[in-house]
Amino acid sequence: MSMTREGRICSFCATPGGPGTDVPLIGGLGAQVCESCVDTFHEVLHDPERVAAARATMPWERMTDPELLATLPQILASAEQNFSFAQEWVEMLHDRGVTWAEIGRVLGVTRQAAWERFAKKSASKGATA
Repeated sequence: MSMTREGRICSFCATPGGPGTDVPLIGGLGAQVCESCVDTFHEVLHDPERVAAARATMPWERMTDPELLATLPQILASAEQNFSFAQEWVEMLHDRGVTWAEIGRVLGVTRQAAWERFAKKSASKGATA
């Protein structure tokens, strides 16, 4: 199984990027970040006044209700991307022969719970945990 950045979004601004686009993405463990966000964060991190302002309040505390509403789909898209990454990660582990019991143990759930959450339902009609 091959995990790629194709079809991914920046976890910070939700801009679609990756292969086949003009927006390179970097990152790992589900989170992806675009070049523009990296540049912005770099500028903030090297300006003590901007760092202090960023630490003073959370971004959503400065947002209007319409801005919060407009951001909600981006948050959900990022969450779905992270779940998709977790799904791919579990599939990779299972393809390598790691058991559902081992996967469940590290997730703090039973073997059955891990299987129910991550097993591909369409491809495993007759499969058992």
